Amino acid sequence: MLAVLTVFIMGNAAFHAEYILTGTVDFGIRIGIAAALILVMLIGGRIIPSFTRNWLVRENPGRLPVAFARFDILVLAASGIALVFWIWSPEALLTGSALLTVAALHTTRLARWAGDRTYKDRLVLVLHVAYAFVPLGFLLLAVAAFGFVAQSAGIHAWTAGAIGMMTLAVMTRASLGHTGRVLVASAFTQTIYAAAFTAAIMRICAALEPRWSLILSIVAGLAWTAAFWLFAIEYGPILCTGRRKSPA
Repeated sequence: MLAVLTVFIMGNAAFHAEYILTGTVDFGIRIGIAAALILVMLIGGRIIPSFTRNWLVRENPGRLPVAFARFDILVLAASGIALVFWIWSPEALLTGSALLTVAALHTTRLARWAGDRTYKDRLVLVLHVAYAFVPLGFLLLAVAAFGFVAQSAGIHAWTAGAIGMMTLAVMTRASLGHTGRVLVASAFTQTIYAAAFTAAIMRICAALEPRWSLILSIVAGLAWTAAFWLFAIEYGPILCTGRRKSPA
């Protein structure tokens, strides 16, 4: 974790240095995005199978997530290498090949977590949906490296999708759990998830279809704003009232 945070700090420093020296900020932005994405991979790779296992054991016995193992280490290592290629040369064919390989690895990793069996618990399901934007981002950026789509499509899959949705998914669950509430996604909370998902999809589509870019970007912006405002409306009072005491 400290190593990733150090990379994030380096990205921030690179952003300012690059702007001062060249007037651009490409490397700094890519470093920052990569660091945040690695945090999603690391933390998501721990909590998603854990929360999924706990719920399945209690509510839906059967196939369980595969625990963190050597395969996950391989995926993370391969992801780090692919991200270095992307930071340095996002349009190179070697970068595209590396990103495509890692997209397949993350798809396999996600499939091993039995997310398809959690549709009844939206607090768990949303974690899987958010993580699905990780391989989608790798795939879109691989296709972009081959010259078929804009780089921004994959970047928005990572930022609005993986990072944005995972942030909301973890904040809602942690807010309920750490204040002694029942771990159930209310209709209001599910609306938050739907708004965040809509924002991510619309922003990706805006990058894929330039003719509709303006209207899709507006829809994405409105949905994104709605998601976080709705979080503040529902969870602000919860976080301000403190933890509920367990019944004696």
